[in-house]
Amino acid sequence: MYVVIMAGGSGTRFWPLSRIKSPKQLMSVFGGKSMLQRTLDRVLPLNPERVMIVTNVHQSEETARQLSGYTAFPIDIVEEPVGRNTAPAIALAAAIIAHHDPDATMLVLPADHYIRNEEEFCRVVSIACDEASAGSLITLGIEPTRPETGYGYIEAATNEGDGTALPVKRFIEKPDAARAAEFLDARNFFWNSGMFIWKVSAIRKELSAQMPDLAVAVGGIRFGTANWELEQLKPQINALYLTLRSESIDYGVMERADSVKVIPASFGWSDVGSWSALPEVIEGDKDGIVTIETRGLISIDSSGSMVYGGGKMTALVGVHNLIIVDTPDALLVCRSDRAQDVKKIVEELQLLNLTEYL
Repeated sequence: MYVVIMAGGSGTRFWPLSRIKSPKQLMSVFGGKSMLQRTLDRVLPLNPERVMIVTNVHQSEETARQLSGYTAFPIDIVEEPVGRNTAPAIALAAAIIAHHDPDATMLVLPADHYIRNEEEFCRVVSIACDEASAGSLITLGIEPTRPETGYGYIEAATNEGDGTALPVKRFIEKPDAARAAEFLDARNFFWNSGMFIWKVSAIRKELSAQMPDLAVAVGGIRFGTANWELEQLKPQINALYLTLRSESIDYGVMERADSVKVIPASFGWSDVGSWSALPEVIEGDKDGIVTIETRGLISIDSSGSMVYGGGKMTALVGVHNLIIVDTPDALLVCRSDRAQDVKKIVEELQLLNLTEYL
């Protein structure tokens, strides 16, 4: 099995900690290791043949630095010159793997997700690999625990089955609260995790059928040698990406293909999409206050807040439901229910050309 980790995102909702050269997946969001390093640790028990990290030119140096201590399996870094969403990245990774191992199984993971029960994750992935051997495109669907409106959903054709792959009926965009409640009650709707398992031959076949322009473009890459030295491919990749349109693998392939199946999974998953998601995965104190990278906390008549203290002693007086993030050059103070709007700060900084804060 080959693991492909998608690590080129910008993580704008985690500003000011997340920046262009050090986005969410390269950050120590929970303290200690970065999210990318935690993702690598998670796949260690699966004994992968190789791991490929698909990132972008701005983040490749820091990515390489963070991976330098990993020696359990070979790691390749593929640099995208510009972001083109997930379909081109997956098509490129599949082409490289297929050149060396046409019968390989490929596990695709985002670099910036949180999984509490990693042993259960590995068990489900092993089942998915077996299911993928027949040629199906397998995705992991998270069993919903609440009527969540912030995630996309996958509707299975049935809710019968015990840990087995279910045929996918459709993919659904983020619903409103009423529809999310209906999905929870129906028990055949699952959160779309963005984790995939398939044979490289199967995904390349579907790319040819559903996204022929992309398949032909990536298929034009010429491999000069049989080894895994990918540096020689950079000029071709740079030229190729100038011709590609941005497209997600969900829309480009998964929503259209007939061979898609979902495996229901429950292993404490979160996409950690914004600062407000951290209280879901980090236990707060008795007043529901989550602290990260603080030297200590004094809380007086305060509750329900998240503080990234930048190594400082932190004191709260009479505040509730706030997000506070202190970095050396920027300070964020935000209501918890407005966490999704942090990305608007990044957009404003871009408009003002304040690049030193990006």
